[in-house]
Amino acid sequence: MITTADRVAELGTVLGIWAHPDDEAYLSGGLMALARAHGQRVVCVTATRGERGTSDPQTWPPDRLAEERTGELAHCLGILGVREHRFLDYRDGECADADAEVAIARLAGIVEEVRPDTVLTFGPDGITGHSDHRTVSAWTSAAVERAAPPHTRLLHAAVPARHARRWAGVDAELGVYEPGYPLVVEQDRLSIDLALPPVVAARKVRALAAQTTQTAGLIEALGRERYTAWVSEESYLEAERAPLVAA
Repeated sequence: MITTADRVAELGTVLGIWAHPDDEAYLSGGLMALARAHGQRVVCVTATRGERGTSDPQTWPPDRLAEERTGELAHCLGILGVREHRFLDYRDGECADADAEVAIARLAGIVEEVRPDTVLTFGPDGITGHSDHRTVSAWTSAAVERAAPPHTRLLHAAVPARHARRWAGVDAELGVYEPGYPLVVEQDRLSIDLALPPVVAARKVRALAAQTTQTAGLIEALGRERYTAWVSEESYLEAERAPLVAA
């Protein structure tokens, strides 16, 4: 189990495959920053531009929000030191309706090109239960099976039981999870269970803060110190390694 910053080097070349801008930072911002600090290649793929990620569609109609979030994501990744990024340009909220074979083939092409040692993505639960997250997980699993080198590890973002217990009130207040989620895993089942060093956690928060349309309200509501604590752990499970149970 990887529990310290220095052991992130063991992940080698990292390919992260996510659904919306900010998924990558919330679930792997610290890991990406640490990997880049170790000189590792990090490539990030985002399926959509998150154009429906607002409670105020009059101020942020889809085309305008997509453009804004594209710039925010570039700024965020720059703070983390990530220089390689690809959009798949599917519609936010509509991944499940896309042609799965086409999506899998596109991802398989990226996997074949990058030849990652480690692929990071959602588990089948999608962490929050979001349909786009779950769909991207399925696409990624199929693409890795089809095109990844034999040594490639597929790791699924996970919610440790202790994290779910500690932050249950905040998560409920913010509406992070869909009904029935999160599904949680005990610590001894994890492949990565990393408490970010303070400097790295602060950098992750700066990166998340760059995605202003998504995070400004949260940071203000929680306060920067509490928000930092909330996002300062990153945990992953070996694909299909352990069953998940309801929180």
